[in-house]
Amino acid sequence: MFKKILYALITVSIFISVGVWAQEKSPVFKVITVDGVITSPTAKYIAGSIEDAQKDKAEGLIILLDTPGGMDTAMRDIAKSILNSPLPVIVFVYPSGARAASAGVIITQAAHIAAMAPSTNIGAAHPVAIGLGGSDMDKTMSTKVENDAAAYARSIAKTRGRSEEWVEKAVRKSESITAEEALKLNVIDFVAPDVEKLLAAIDQKEVNLAQGKKKISTKNAIVNNNKMGTRQGILAAISDPNISYILLLIGLAGLYFELSTPGAILPGVIGGISLLMAFFGLSTLPVNYTGILLIIFGVILFFAEIKVMSHGILSVGGVISLVLGSLFLFDTAEPALRISLQVLIPAVLIVSGFFIVVIWIATKAQLRKHETGPEAIIGAETEALTDISNEGKVFLEGQYWRAISAVPIKKGAKVKIIKVKGLSLIVEEINKE
Repeated sequence: MFKKILYALITVSIFISVGVWAQEKSPVFKVITVDGVITSPTAKYIAGSIEDAQKDKAEGLIILLDTPGGMDTAMRDIAKSILNSPLPVIVFVYPSGARAASAGVIITQAAHIAAMAPSTNIGAAHPVAIGLGGSDMDKTMSTKVENDAAAYARSIAKTRGRSEEWVEKAVRKSESITAEEALKLNVIDFVAPDVEKLLAAIDQKEVNLAQGKKKISTKNAIVNNNKMGTRQGILAAISDPNISYILLLIGLAGLYFELSTPGAILPGVIGGISLLMAFFGLSTLPVNYTGILLIIFGVILFFAEIKVMSHGILSVGGVISLVLGSLFLFDTAEPALRISLQVLIPAVLIVSGFFIVVIWIATKAQLRKHETGPEAIIGAETEALTDISNEGKVFLEGQYWRAISAVPIKKGAKVKIIKVKGLSLIVEEINKE
């Protein structure tokens, strides 16, 4: 009996050990999400994720991609990180309705395995003239940029054994296709509805890494979804052109309010923080400094309206300068890197309205009658306590004052204060009607 119990315990222990060992050997895939504009923080996030996945001995990294495009330099950094990755990188255009446009095409092509969900699309990778005057770039330079982008796309597609012809069309003709068409044209490797189905489809698929060939194992795979860290999330968010623009306006508005009404403190603090964050975001984007100068000049005009009564002319100039600066702020024809009109129009209206309201409050305060000091008693009326022949006495606001008049005034006459000179009041008699 004892032996049977002992054998049973040994058998159970063996099964538990095998189960634990099998679980430990289950391949792990890290999953990250990249959605929105491709910028420098995005490139650093992907490079960092590849390094983390390698340290954790993951079987591979899955990038869930949904992007309208972005910076050429950031896109090339991402492609370089993927091409030199020590572990398989799978780019999955996901979920349904997502897209891999412009820079997203090259990122997808650089992946060891490229996949798309149904109802997604890929394409429109024609290069734009970032920092070269947008669509005003001359024909020779435009041809050079296009040829360079086409050659780059073809070289990556060739490395991954995908359609070189189609990626060249995507670059030169901005061609865009659906997931099913992409699979048929050998632009991608798989179409799958979700990550689990994709992992099942790529099991035992062989890929070429920088160090050599590797067969991917996905049996009993463990999927670890990794969210972008708080710091990375903030950096990625403020690198969006719309967010950077809004932060710039908030910063300038806050500092403007603090300078026009000193002592408020909070608007100045908020403005300073917003402005510094905006500067970081703008540093990662193709900024036209003429646009920034126009926006700043607009704020200066609003500030000048308080000091110089131009009857609204300076305010109108400030609004015009603000609008032009907003339109010129980003020097690129890439839609993903420009300010959305849905953001620009309300932002300009709200900020312009804010400046005008502050101007109105400040101007009203300047024109308001003084309640204290010498200016407060100018225009006040009282009676002459004595005859005023050059000098005399008046009583005003509980005090006796030395009164001076160029014209003799009799005792008891009504007088008006026209000026304060030291401790004396210059008065004149109020004519009786």
